[in-house]
Amino acid sequence: MPNQPYVRSASGNVGQINAMEVPRYAGLATFARLPQRHEVDRYDIAVVGVPFDSGVTYRPGARFGPAAIRQVSRLLKPYNPALDVSPFAQAQVVDAGDIAANPFDIEAAVDQVREGIAGLLNTPEQRVMIFGGDHTIALPALQAINRVHGPVALVHFDAHLDTWDTYFGAPCTHGTPFRRAAEQGLLVKDRSAHIGIRGSLYDRADLLDDESLGFTVVHCRDIDRIGVDGVVQRIRERVGEHPVYVSVDIDVLDPAFAPGTGTPEIGGMTSRELVAILRAMRGLHIVGADVVEVAPAYDSGEVTAVAAANLGYELITLMADNV
Repeated sequence: MPNQPYVRSASGNVGQINAMEVPRYAGLATFARLPQRHEVDRYDIAVVGVPFDSGVTYRPGARFGPAAIRQVSRLLKPYNPALDVSPFAQAQVVDAGDIAANPFDIEAAVDQVREGIAGLLNTPEQRVMIFGGDHTIALPALQAINRVHGPVALVHFDAHLDTWDTYFGAPCTHGTPFRRAAEQGLLVKDRSAHIGIRGSLYDRADLLDDESLGFTVVHCRDIDRIGVDGVVQRIRERVGEHPVYVSVDIDVLDPAFAPGTGTPEIGGMTSRELVAILRAMRGLHIVGADVVEVAPAYDSGEVTAVAAANLGYELITLMADNV
């Protein structure tokens, strides 16, 4: 049993360290000051970091993302008023630490991340909340998810498609995970969506290739026209009743809200828009999620890490509400 002053729910779930007994800035920086995996005998949702960024094509530094996100997550509290859910009471959530991945061999790292995540999914009821790291890690995450659930629908928030074929001959980078996922049959055909896409492309063929792989795109410029409700309607129509994996590249947010990332693009979503869309996805069968590409070296006042921690909190709330 844990020896820290954790708050317990009526159902027996072990929640956060009591902030009335231990100040938020003190002690070990687990996500939201939740218990470590070894401190409890069971869990519904495992939070895990993947400090890996060898797949980036521009600015590095996302390997330090999980630590930065955990640090600012100390401020997260146990009740989510927007959804009227106490996620850490409704589900047993733990911090499972980090998955060590080879920084010099991307394919070896993909194997390590896949096996590390698979080791956290012992039953179909267990979920994972992953903090990267660069977007390369979404591929092994989907591979691990598929062992339990089979092909899933994907809701992908990003400024970029991430369905390119290769960079410098490398098949697995942060710009290729969802092409590889589609090719490997990890996604339900025609049940996945990119949200927030914007910026320049190599060619119009990029969009045509993406469509042929089974994706639909809600461009960031569409949000001004259809609004949050329109985006959510498209997501729900697209994924249907399938199990869903949610992948959030923090650069889907405008650099004003998330400067600390490797490939920033202007004209992005606001934090409020993204949080509103996530909350409106309540009821979807989310089996796993990630928030990636937080690079603290380019951050200002920890605003990017704060955004990532809160997005993770919202995703955990959605999963806990459906345990």
